[in-house]
Amino acid sequence: MENNTGKYFKYAIGEIALVVIGILIALGINNWNSNRIQRQRESLLLSELNKEFKSNKIQLDSVLTKHKYSMKSVEYLMSRLPIKNLKIENLDSLSYHIYHLGTFYTFNPSGGVINSLMNSSTINIITNNELRKFIIGWNDVLLDYQEEEILARDNYINHLKHFEKKHFNYNSNYYKYLNDPRIDLSILQTLEFDNYVQDRRFDLDNILNNSYGELDAIINTIDKIIELSEAKK
Repeated sequence: MENNTGKYFKYAIGEIALVVIGILIALGINNWNSNRIQRQRESLLLSELNKEFKSNKIQLDSVLTKHKYSMKSVEYLMSRLPIKNLKIENLDSLSYHIYHLGTFYTFNPSGGVINSLMNSSTINIITNNELRKFIIGWNDVLLDYQEEEILARDNYINHLKHFEKKHFNYNSNYYKYLNDPRIDLSILQTLEFDNYVQDRRFDLDNILNNSYGELDAIINTIDKIIELSEAKK
């Protein structure tokens, strides 16, 4: 009896061991498969994120080029203030630069992928801690930069645009901006015009050369997200 009990006991332990080993193997396979699926999802998300931010970089570069273009017109006009003598041969240049002074652009990036990451627990699928940090901080960096553009836009719409509509041929192209017999060109020699140019210079300078570094921060964030989401070769 004792001999049979020992055999049954050993047999039972063996059976339990086999069951445990089977469970551990099954769990290992399941975990491996889950990790594989997670990495596939991460790879797909990173690919879409990379495309989104490459597109956003192109848009930001385009907007900044236009801001700088307007700033060149500001600098041209600033170098001639106060305007004392209006010469006919200078009116085309003045018209061109005043027209471009009033052009306005804003950076409105695509956010489908990054917003879906932030609005769900999907962010946890990103294994790169540095990339996750830039993704989490994106909205704050974007809002900081856009704040300067919004302030400049509101100042333009609420104040400077009224000045343009009152004194220039607002609905024309730049060749005809000052070319209308109803325009009193003496407005270009007033302090009001000087202040109009100065206002645009102040707003554009806040966007392009802000001392708090909002522009540098958004450029760096976009570049880092593109770099860190690039597919490994």
